[in-house]
Amino acid sequence: MKLTQKNLRQIKRLTVTAIVMTLAVQWLIPQNSVAAADVNHAIVNVILDEPLSLPEINPQIFPTSESREARYKIRVTVSAYSSTVDQTDDTPFITASGEVVRDGIVAANWLPLGAHIRIPEVYGDKVFVVEDRMNKRYSNRLDIWMPTRDDAKAWGLQYVTIEVL
Repeated sequence: MKLTQKNLRQIKRLTVTAIVMTLAVQWLIPQNSVAAADVNHAIVNVILDEPLSLPEINPQIFPTSESREARYKIRVTVSAYSSTVDQTDDTPFITASGEVVRDGIVAANWLPLGAHIRIPEVYGDKVFVVEDRMNKRYSNRLDIWMPTRDDAKAWGLQYVTIEVL
């Protein structure tokens, strides 16, 4: 096979993809280096056009959200909102991250999208995900999505400790 510029670009893309996938696997499976090595070998097989055989990955090696240690705890004001146009923008059922609203979503401007938190005083070990943003004037507040306006009103405004995971 003659190496052309197009072939070299494809090889570079595959190499970068393999490196990214390898790093992702090592991040996902740090406790089980044998499984990580098997998956890395499978990635190399794909690049070399050899048969692909993925190892069985034991789901028990992945930590559950509830078992994660809190990075830090902080007391914040927590409010609630529902999917009404007067409480959101013109797409009330779509979050800032592009997801459809659901139980377990919170909005915060001071945490990155995708951050996981718990509110143990109220919800115990339930894990919430930051997938929405609030009005710019709320810099150190959290907003929990609720299915109905009445639920949001019933929550009101509370000052609680949250755990950032």
